[in-house]
Amino acid sequence: MAIAVNDSNFEEIVLKSEQPVLVDFWAEWCGPCKMMLPIVEEISKEFEGKLTVAKVDVDSSQGTAAKFGIRNIPTILFFKGGAVVDKQVGAVPKASLVGKIEKLL
Repeated sequence: MAIAVNDSNFEEIVLKSEQPVLVDFWAEWCGPCKMMLPIVEEISKEFEGKLTVAKVDVDSSQGTAAKFGIRNIPTILFFKGGAVVDKQVGAVPKASLVGKIEKLL
């Protein structure tokens, strides 16, 4: 299950994570974000224990979205060791994300 992350807990959950983290920046009103929701949830189950999956609502966590320069959603950032190591903007097939995740692990 993806973890809901916001401005107040982003550093603790994402930046200090011992394992790689996929962060999905999304909004309730965003159609492509809704298309990505089941894919992100599947990934969170398939990679449980190896990858942390987090979701940031850009409307309620504008500080975090601004810090990472999120201008288009959905945007998925991949973190390892507290740093952004890869990025995916827009709705994509699950295989595209899995390929990026496998490079992180």
